[in-house]
Amino acid sequence: MGAVAVGGGGYRRTVTPPRTATGSATPSARGGSRRRGARPSGTELLAAAVGAVPGGTARPGQQQMTTAIEECVTSGEHLLVQAGTGTGKSLAYLAPALTVDGPVVVSTATLALQSQLVDHDLPRLADAVEPLLGRRPTFAVLKGRHHYLCLARLDNSTEDEPEDTLFDAPASRPGGGTKWLGEAGRLGKQIERLRGWAEKTDTGDRDELDPGVDDQAWRLVSMPSRECVGATRCPFGAECFAEASRARAREADIVVTNHSLLAVDMLADRHIVPPHKLLIVDEAHELADRVSSAAQAELVPELIDRTTRRARTLLRPETADALTAAGDALAVGLAEAPAGRLTAGLPSPLREACTLLDAATRTALDAIGDVKSDDPDPVRKQQAKAALDDLSTTAQRLLEEADHDVAWVEKNDSGSRRALVVAPLSVAGTLATHLYDERTVVATSATLALGGRFDTVARALGLDAPPVPASPAAASLAARTGPGRPAAEMPGRRLADATVVPATEGPGWRSLDVGSPFDYARQGILYVAAHLPRPSVSGLPDAAGEELLGLVEALGGRTLGLFSSRRAAQQAAELLRARTDLPVLLQGEEALPLLVRRFREERSSCLFGVMSLWQGVDVPGDACQLVVIDRLPFPRPDEPLAAARAAAVDAGGGSGFAAVSVPIAAVRLAQGVGRLIRATGDKGVVAVLDSRLETARGYGPFLRRSLPPFWYTTRPEVARGALQRLATT
Repeated sequence: MGAVAVGGGGYRRTVTPPRTATGSATPSARGGSRRRGARPSGTELLAAAVGAVPGGTARPGQQQMTTAIEECVTSGEHLLVQAGTGTGKSLAYLAPALTVDGPVVVSTATLALQSQLVDHDLPRLADAVEPLLGRRPTFAVLKGRHHYLCLARLDNSTEDEPEDTLFDAPASRPGGGTKWLGEAGRLGKQIERLRGWAEKTDTGDRDELDPGVDDQAWRLVSMPSRECVGATRCPFGAECFAEASRARAREADIVVTNHSLLAVDMLADRHIVPPHKLLIVDEAHELADRVSSAAQAELVPELIDRTTRRARTLLRPETADALTAAGDALAVGLAEAPAGRLTAGLPSPLREACTLLDAATRTALDAIGDVKSDDPDPVRKQQAKAALDDLSTTAQRLLEEADHDVAWVEKNDSGSRRALVVAPLSVAGTLATHLYDERTVVATSATLALGGRFDTVARALGLDAPPVPASPAAASLAARTGPGRPAAEMPGRRLADATVVPATEGPGWRSLDVGSPFDYARQGILYVAAHLPRPSVSGLPDAAGEELLGLVEALGGRTLGLFSSRRAAQQAAELLRARTDLPVLLQGEEALPLLVRRFREERSSCLFGVMSLWQGVDVPGDACQLVVIDRLPFPRPDEPLAAARAAAVDAGGGSGFAAVSVPIAAVRLAQGVGRLIRATGDKGVVAVLDSRLETARGYGPFLRRSLPPFWYTTRPEVARGALQRLATT
């Protein structure tokens, strides 16, 4: 490290120059070599990357995807690509990304995919294409500001600790209450360890801190973007880790970020992510929900209390008291209001609380004034001002009761969380305005063609997708998919055929389904227990429990159970523990990564859980040969946003269930079913214990068309026979 010290107060850190992007090349080298001589095509770069993988072979779907992306970059069209598991879609979009000048941004929904790109795919690609490009391509990770250590916050952490944590009663703490002294001592030790780490880390990225610290400790040393005074006004601006990450991103060939930050960037008029010509959205089926979450706001009594204490030294006593009174009024209003969507406007107590809060925050903001460079503590002042401004904006938004917003009261089972929440009814307009402007967007996922078409997802992503007549094949679907028919015969999905799903397009965009290299009709069976009664009660019905037991016993474990509720998962676990000797792992009894590892390692084990397992488990091989889904994953009637969106469609003369609930179920079901076949050698059965997938003539065929083309049956003896044969292998 260098010898220059920056900053005042209790913390000093020596300055080091910010690192360049991972796999670094100097900016001038990047720009110069990028334009010298004949540039290799995306397909040539893909071939080099595939050839560098031991045993790597060309995959038609992968090549089609690369070619389509190159064509859209040239034409300026946007592209929706459905790429099934095993396609190798990461390399399919990373290779053509290296043919585009300037940074290309890749956004993911999950940390798992982000880690796969940064730790495996990009380094391997860089090694393989360096001879073709004449240089090593660079890449960088861009996260939200709060993911990085803030030296200004660390400098003030001793002062903040009593104010922000010792006397906190956070919503996550059962029953509230102050932090006991032993816990405060533990927190202090974590802060001291963070001080030592700050002297060593080059990035300040929380994910690189091992062992980590808890959220309470990290909150003390990180800075949300709205509370940041900016590098020019911060005494630590010259060595800011977050600013250094943005500098690396500006100089990289490929920038990997996440949907949440991408959403914030769109809502902030695109001032965070560096300017770029190509945006690749992987796990695109998650994007609309992440944008909705970014546009969501809430009022929580504990947050008002914390904000008041943070700003108290900057305010007159009566102004601080008014903020406290508003927080108390909100607490009373939330205690009286039942949880759920507010369909008739704000109840009087909550309206009064929002009115008091609006007035109090306006007065406080006027008293604080602007943040100036010569303020004694501009960082603390900006923090207080940003928190007050957020409260003021949210209170005004709730009082407005706009038709485009949905408001609800949220409470958890323990009563430790009480919040008044507001979110947009739809984000399609936001996406249409901010996602596509001045860049080409490629959106990809294994689940984009719902019901065999891209129209539904396209509209959710803000694209103009006028309704199209159903094809004759789709119209005759119900008559052609009776019991025992192979799902591979279903229209719209055949193995490794990119032309089967009808091409969907609209103004300025087109779509492509590149299929999957897996032979689903030979590797797996989709069994629907059509003989079971229609689900009508919460939990696991007795008949479904007996069906589950028979299937699991036929295989001897190796079962991933995906349940619609925690109660159903618990009932299933209790049933198998009582009537079999199989190891049954239940989500919530141990940390999820530990449960998944045990599931992989213990051949006869079963893993049961709820929604986070539907997407977050990747267990190739014979450790998982039976996936059981207890019921179709429609949104619950008490999910405020889904219910409000369905009601809006109903009010417009349409079917809210068909337009909202069925597509949500289709995505969730496809993600859950996709847990079975993860590699070319995998075999097994997906068992759906909800007869509606077969018997519901309105939406059953739509949901089945949204799934991989497994062999389809409703005969229980066929499913159990297949499982018994697998048990002997």
